[in-house]
Amino acid sequence: MALAALGGRTSFHELTVVDRTHASVDGESLAITFGVPPALREVFAFTAGQHVTLRAFVNGTEVRRSYSVCSTPAELRDHGTMRVGVRLLPGGVFSGYAARELSAGTTVDVLPPLGNFVRSPSPRRRSRYAAIAAGSGITPVLALVTTALATNPECTFAVVLGDRTAASTMFADELADLKDRYPDRFALTRLFSRERLEVGLAATHLDAPTLDGLLADLLTVATVDQWFTCGPYEVVEQVRRALASRGVPPEAVHGELFHAGPVEATAAPPPPARDGAAYVLSVRLDGRTTEVRGDPDSSLLDAALVARPELPYSCRTGVCGTCRVRVVDGVARMPATWTLSERERAEGYVLACRATPESDRVTVDFDVT
Repeated sequence: MALAALGGRTSFHELTVVDRTHASVDGESLAITFGVPPALREVFAFTAGQHVTLRAFVNGTEVRRSYSVCSTPAELRDHGTMRVGVRLLPGGVFSGYAARELSAGTTVDVLPPLGNFVRSPSPRRRSRYAAIAAGSGITPVLALVTTALATNPECTFAVVLGDRTAASTMFADELADLKDRYPDRFALTRLFSRERLEVGLAATHLDAPTLDGLLADLLTVATVDQWFTCGPYEVVEQVRRALASRGVPPEAVHGELFHAGPVEATAAPPPPARDGAAYVLSVRLDGRTTEVRGDPDSSLLDAALVARPELPYSCRTGVCGTCRVRVVDGVARMPATWTLSERERAEGYVLACRATPESDRVTVDFDVT
C-alpha cells in the first residue's frame, strides 16, 4: 500500500473554500464547496453517502465536526470540487464559526471521506431504492440519489423528506431539478410538521403512525431493494423498527444518525469491565506502533490520544464513525451502535471513543480498512 494511501484516512489536509451559499430559504443552512487540488483527488475520492470531518480552532480550542458530502464523485473527478451541507444550530460552535468565518478563499483542515451510508453492490440493474430522511438528513441522500440516477439509467429512487417548513428544507432546488430531469425514475414526497401547504402532507410529523401509512400505501416493502434512513435518532430508529416488522432484512437497511440518541451515545464511554489496574494499549497508525498505559475507566481513544494526538476522531459520541478501528489483539467492548454493521463488529471493529478494555492488553490498528 502506498504511503499516501496509508496515511490518507488519518491525516488532515488543507482545502480552500471556493463557494459558500445558503442551502435553504430560511438562511439557516449552508452549502460549502471545497476545491480539491489534483494531488489530493485520489485521497479525497469518495462514495456517495460518505462524510468528511472539518477542523477549526475557535477561540483557541480545537473543534471537529463531521458533515456529509452532498455533491457527487463525478463532480470531484471532473471539476475538482466537493460540497458539504451545514445546518446552523443555536449555539453551535462549529456551525457558528462556519457562518462567521468561512467564505471563498478561506482554508479549512479536512479529513478524507469516511462512512458506510452507501449503496450495496446489487446484481439487479433495475435496482429500486428508497430513502426516508428528516431535516439535514437529506444531505447524504442528495448525493446518493443524484449519483444513482446518473450512473444507472434503469434504477428508481423514492424519497420521503420530513421538515419543519418548506423554507427550512435544505437543497430544495436540487431536489426539484432531479424531479424535472428524471420524472419517471425519481419520486419525492415532502412532509411538513409546522405548516399547511399545497405541496406535501400538511402538518405531518415523521412519526410512527405516519410511517405506517407511508409503508402501507406509498413505499411498500415489495417495491424496494435497498432502504436509506438519515436524521435524528428517533426517526432512524422508528424507520428501522417499522421495516423490520415488515420483514425487511437488516442488510437492506442503511442508517445514518445526525444526532445521538439513548442507545447511540452519551458523553462518557460505558462503565469499565475491569477493576483497578491500568491496561496496556498498542496503537498502530500510519505504519507506526505506539504503546501507552490507560486507566481502566478511559476509552481507547482517550488513552491513545495522550501519545498519538493525530488519531482520527470527531464527535466522540459514537455517531460519526471517524474513530473506527480494528481490535487485532485483546478484548474491548462497546454498546450497540448504528454506526457499525453486525459484520464489522464480528470482524473486530469498534469505535475507539466508545470502546473500553476487557483485557490487560489491547492492540488496535487504524491502518486496517
